[in-house]
Amino acid sequence: MFINNILAASPFSPAEWFGLPENYSAHGDQVGHMIDVITWFMLALFVGWTIFFIICLFKFWHRRNAKASYHGVKNHASTHLEIGVVIIEAVLLLGFAFPLWAERTDTYDKVLKDNPVRVRAIGFQFGWKYHYAGNDGKFGFIDRALVSGQGDACIDPNDPNGFDDFINGDLKLPVNRPAIVQVTSTDVIHNFSIIPMRIQQDAIPGKDIPMWFTPTKELETYVVCGQLCGSGHGDMKGTLIVQDEKSFNGWAQDMSKKAYEKNKAAYDERQAAAKAAEAAGDSHDDHGH
Repeated sequence: MFINNILAASPFSPAEWFGLPENYSAHGDQVGHMIDVITWFMLALFVGWTIFFIICLFKFWHRRNAKASYHGVKNHASTHLEIGVVIIEAVLLLGFAFPLWAERTDTYDKVLKDNPVRVRAIGFQFGWKYHYAGNDGKFGFIDRALVSGQGDACIDPNDPNGFDDFINGDLKLPVNRPAIVQVTSTDVIHNFSIIPMRIQQDAIPGKDIPMWFTPTKELETYVVCGQLCGSGHGDMKGTLIVQDEKSFNGWAQDMSKKAYEKNKAAYDERQAAAKAAEAAGDSHDDHGH
């Protein structure tokens, strides 16, 4: 614990040296700590092997050692060193990497019970769109055959669960409330990356892959693509806005209400047109007889 506290202190934190943006997520400190530990370990290896290399340069200079030794190393120092490196790497994996990964993967069911915000992040060349589940918290049926343009959400217009779903150009989330973002793409592989949240996820066409985090502070920042995806890759950025929950709820409820009214009216219009066409067909058949 004492060593961990020392490593986490700003003057001893490589994450601080690298100029990483301030952490704004509940899990981000663990990611930063893991970066610190791995960086210190790699620095120790670099210094150690550099010293060994310099020693070899001086000790085995060809003028001082005209003849090669064919007996090899007679002690077990190198073996002990290799075993030590393996043990340290195992500690890093078992003590840091695996627990952090387990926490990220095993907490999904718990997050589902914490009333999370549900959003689909849809990547396309070269931008992002966001599909919100609406006031009912349920996404409408996703029919990928409906893709017709950039960033289509592919919501089945006849599914009642999708009537209150809405699309937004910015990712808006409330502070101190879990968010589940289902990442997908409509064309090529992208990467949905939010550096201040210490999280990213590949966006693969045809798949909705969930990632989840809890913003701990209000901010406005960039969402970027971390996967080379074409000529406009460098300009493929979006906006994340984390705001207080009252403001977010008011905005989301209003957007969902408007979407429901619009989509329900369009659905009723299609149904009325279908019934009129069916009635006209029946009337035509009757006259034919």
